[in-house]
Amino acid sequence: MSSAAPTRSRVRLLTAAATVALAALSLTACDNGDGVRDEGASQQPSKSAPADGDNGKDTSAGSTTGSSTDTGTSSGTGSAATTKPKPRPASTGKNDPTASTSRVTCNGSTVKVTAQSVSRPVNHMLLTVTNTGSKRCDLYGYPAVRFGEAQSVPPVIEDSQPQAVVSLPPGQSAYAGVALSGGDDGGGSNGRTEKTLEVFFQGRNTNDGDPGARAALPAKGVYIDDSLKVTYWQQSMSDALTW
Repeated sequence: MSSAAPTRSRVRLLTAAATVALAALSLTACDNGDGVRDEGASQQPSKSAPADGDNGKDTSAGSTTGSSTDTGTSSGTGSAATTKPKPRPASTGKNDPTASTSRVTCNGSTVKVTAQSVSRPVNHMLLTVTNTGSKRCDLYGYPAVRFGEAQSVPPVIEDSQPQAVVSLPPGQSAYAGVALSGGDDGGGSNGRTEKTLEVFFQGRNTNDGDPGARAALPAKGVYIDDSLKVTYWQQSMSDALTW
């Protein structure tokens, strides 16, 4: 055998030994001692330090900068404000018929008075007073009638007093009855015929209102005597002619 064959065999053995050694070194480097291959240290991405002036605050574009309040409105530019109804102004009394500034005492300057004879009761006359003014007027007490040149006011029939003062809106009427004489039984005296009649009105705190009003009588006049009496002002015609 030649010397070349042993040489090639030695080279092969050395090459195989080197391969085994390299494999062993590779296993030693990859083994962590627990039989688990170590792929290298896991690296977590480090958070970048906040830039100066950020102070660690979240400046993401989705953060909300608007705020809402409890007053019914939103602070956003597209919000609709809630409008509260304005309170109605207090009444001035100009159109309120119950306001004191819209009430006056009825007198000859604000009413019209008419007088008419009636068949029932006998020897009676009906007075009608109509509010011709623009304000409600109150009729206090009873009419103070004056036939001709009489110097005294006839008495009132006390039983005819109503429960409340008669109040007339513009255009409305009230009534009073007048017992002209005692009739056929001769209950009255000093009978006479009168052709003029004037009616005066009582005020709230005075006996007579001012001014009075004239009421036309029939052309032949009316017969009266000293038993002449009147009723209180009444809201209805039937009440005025009850006595």
